[in-house]
Amino acid sequence: MIFQRPIFQPPPVLTRQRIIAAYAIGATTDALQFLAGPVGWLFADEVLDVAAMALTWKVLGFHPLLLPTFALEFVPMADMLPTWTGCVAIVVALRKREQGSLHQPPAEGTVIDV
Repeated sequence: MIFQRPIFQPPPVLTRQRIIAAYAIGATTDALQFLAGPVGWLFADEVLDVAAMALTWKVLGFHPLLLPTFALEFVPMADMLPTWTGCVAIVVALRKREQGSLHQPPAEGTVIDV
């Protein structure tokens, strides 16, 4: 029997190392694309975008914001903006909010269980 892993797994728990790695991926990709300039390196920008999306997905888990960020990189001159770093910042903030609400203790008072 073949073991099949679901494509969209629950996101991993954010750790300090995961957050640092995600920011490093985003900042490095944006810096390399900025250094390449508007000319690019014959599809090197696209290769960097694919690598950034895959690595960010691996570190932070899938998030729908990765898709428009990836698509935005194909717009001329948009690769001069720090889009990957911005995407990582937003995804980390949203993941922290999601995981923070999961780990909060129940509010004081009467609990009604139906």
